[in-house]
Amino acid sequence: MIPLPRARLLTSAMLVGNAVGLLAGVAGTVLVQTRMRPDIVIALVVGIPSVLGLTIILFSGRRWVTTLGAFILAVAPGWFGVLVAIQVATGG
Repeated sequence: MIPLPRARLLTSAMLVGNAVGLLAGVAGTVLVQTRMRPDIVIALVVGIPSVLGLTIILFSGRRWVTTLGAFILAVAPGWFGVLVAIQVATGG
């Protein structure tokens, strides 16, 4: 059984994770200037936090570890959203 924290803490962790993902996406876009294939970038940005977060959630034994997994899992949509917005804005 996955130990669930209080809903307020879980929601807060996911909201902060999404904000961190937004900031990581902007920082990554500013710092990395090399051209990469979009499918590889999507796999890295969405795949790594998703797999890591789900693994932490599934094997968590404490509530704070579940909260950490939810935080890491929520980084992916924020980061991906920034990349999509940049692609739309640049016409790519």
